[in-house]
Amino acid sequence: MQCQNCERPIEPFDERCPHCGAKPLHLRSARERRLGEFAQTIEEQPFEVGGDPQTNDWVFSPEPQETQNAAIDELNDMRSGAVRPGGFWRRAWALIIDLIVIGALVSVMAFLCYLGYRVGLSAHGRSLSLENTAPLLVLLSWGGFGLATAYFVLFHGMDGMTIGKWLLGLKVVGSEQGAITYRQAFWRWLAAAGFAPLALGFLWVLWSREKRAWHDYVAGTWVVRV
Repeated sequence: MQCQNCERPIEPFDERCPHCGAKPLHLRSARERRLGEFAQTIEEQPFEVGGDPQTNDWVFSPEPQETQNAAIDELNDMRSGAVRPGGFWRRAWALIIDLIVIGALVSVMAFLCYLGYRVGLSAHGRSLSLENTAPLLVLLSWGGFGLATAYFVLFHGMDGMTIGKWLLGLKVVGSEQGAITYRQAFWRWLAAAGFAPLALGFLWVLWSREKRAWHDYVAGTWVVRV
């Protein structure tokens, strides 16, 4: 056979022409055919970075709306069931316990005031009598009121629970079940003391749908079970 470039004779199995160095035409055609066999088709082209050819056609159907609504309703039921208002009798027993505690504290304070007042009169050569007990009674009245004020305001402002409410599983909360402030606790106590002579303020818990007394409406508070 001849070289297609210089037309000199070459052997069939020569890789290049020994005269001009050109590659024989039949070897070029064979190489091109081999490369064509490995040519990539459109379907075999590499996918973009981040893509997965096996998952590009996957379709993720959204969660059924009924399932989502059921989950939301269940969550709302759990939340609503977790908040239970304190009933009338539970609140009444908690108040009785608080009054017993305050009574004990006032008794101790009254005894100490009595001893101090009597010692003071003795230092001036006087004895305790009906004529000079008025200052002692005024002191005990304001002292008892101040002690009760500090008791309810401090305990409700700190954790929303007095001793009676803690024993009965009750707690005073504000809007959205949040803790109340000392200001709310103070106004709540003033309203409770102001409505106490009527007794209707506390009895309103029997008719209130949310089991709230009048002082709860004034201070924007609720009493719930914990």
